[in-house]
Amino acid sequence: MAGHSKFKNIMHRKGAQDKKRSSLFSKLSKEITVAAKMGGPDPDSNARLRLAIQNARSQSMPKDNITRAVNKSQGGDSANYDEIRYEGFGPGGTAIIVESLTDNRNRAATDIRTAFAKNGGNMGESGSVAYQFDHVGEIIFEESNISADDMFEQALEAGADNVETDDNIHEITCAMEELNAVSTALTETTGEEPKSTKLIWKAQNTIELDLDGATKLMKMIDALEDLDDVQNVYGNYDIPDAVMEKLGA
Repeated sequence: MAGHSKFKNIMHRKGAQDKKRSSLFSKLSKEITVAAKMGGPDPDSNARLRLAIQNARSQSMPKDNITRAVNKSQGGDSANYDEIRYEGFGPGGTAIIVESLTDNRNRAATDIRTAFAKNGGNMGESGSVAYQFDHVGEIIFEESNISADDMFEQALEAGADNVETDDNIHEITCAMEELNAVSTALTETTGEEPKSTKLIWKAQNTIELDLDGATKLMKMIDALEDLDDVQNVYGNYDIPDAVMEKLGA
């Protein structure tokens, strides 16, 4: 995927998510609660919780919301959430992975299947597209004062596998088990806080979409992301700059 197009893709999705901030906070809260329930409420000894809190802060989630989400995990009445990965196909032959945290498996499966079907896609079996992706750690620095060369050098020194930079945005990828260590090291060496630190499904190859395909795909992704049970949506699509500009018009 062309670097410039990819970052436009990232920023487009980010812009769409920013418009749904209340929904975003709800998803972040759920991740914090689940992480704290699984590994304990102390972020110093719970790497997943530490990352969840860091991502919540990077999205300007109020401290009180974070505290409530952690405290909820210790209450006896907190819901039990299942982590489920759904796979399917979107417009233009794209491969899609949907990560869900749900307290109702039947509802989640039905809603996700419907979002696929109503928007030109179809849900596949487990394993139907995951082989086209790598499960890796991703760290993003936005509006960074660090040059591309310096970030590349510091990231590799910290244990990262790759760095891509465009428009002062650095995307660092690393092995999933190294995510916390690399993020911590880069925060210390750069003096900057990453905008996001998380595990992602990174496409090995991408499919370039035209305006029609991109319009249909974004509609489907929006429908999926609007579902309360959906935490993240990943795809192997690439949208050229010219098409992205028309989408944003």
